[in-house]
Formats: sequence, structure tokens, C-alpha cells
Amino acid sequence: MGNPKVDDIDRKILNIIQSDFPITSRPFKVVGERVGLSEQEVIQRVQAMRCSGVIRRIGGSFDSKKLGFWSTLCAAKVPPERVEEFNRVINHYPGVTHNYTRNHPYNIWFTFIGENRQEVERALEEISLRTGVREILSLPAKRTFKIRVNFEL
Repeated sequence: MGNPKVDDIDRKILNIIQSDFPITSRPFKVVGERVGLSEQEVIQRVQAMRCSGVIRRIGGSFDSKKLGFWSTLCAAKVPPERVEEFNRVINHYPGVTHNYTRNHPYNIWFTFIGENRQEVERALEEISLRTGVREILSLPAKRTFKIRVNFEL
């Protein structure tokens, strides 16, 4: 994948779609109007950023608990040479909303959301079997603090 090139216009597009995605039948037309591009140019840039890995997914953010779902923060001890493979496996699960690497014995952290605790625990067992990673902690929140996180690009 390498280091994808992201210019100032791409940054403007990313800033809009991460927290102010237009809810309309033609959202990329609205984004284009805001950054001075055509709808098709915005679509092409978003597709290029998706293909290069700059954008992993585009989707809504919902309060999973209010929708009746169960979520947990997970931490896994993954051998450094297996990190890429492990990430590919967990990213395959639609309940994994994001993951990141930490400089810590538990070096891969990710959130997992499912219809219920049993579904998530079953998936974590499956991930362990598929990857050979035996140490995956499930750390469900006891108290929720929601803050808005935007990354100014």
C-alpha cells in the first residue's frame, strides 16, 4: 500500500465526511459544492482514498447500547510478525469498528459490537482459533463516557 498521497482537497473532503456527512440523496454533490469540485471528482477521490487504505469504511456512528447491542474493548497479545494477519482477520468481522496497535504486551486493541454478549464471545473464540492468538481480553465498559472525536486533517 505504501504512503498514499493526500492533498489539501482530499483533507477537506475527509474533514467533511468524518463528521458532517451530508444526509441527502446526493451527498458527494454537496461535498463537491463545499470544496469546489464536481460530484464525480469527489466520488473519484473518495474511491482512490478507499483503495489506498486512507479510508477504511464509510458508515454511520450509532449508540449501540441504545439500539440493544453489546460492545466490548478487546486487547490481544499478537506476535509482531503476525500483526498484519491478525488485523486482516478481525477487520473481516462487521462488529469490529476499529483497531489500533499499541507499544504494550497487549499490542492490538479493538472494539467489537454484537447483538449480545454471547455472539461477541463466540466471535472472539473464533478469532482466537483462526489466528492462533490465545490471549484476547474482553473489557466491557462499566461506565460510558462519550466524547466526539474528529481528526482535523
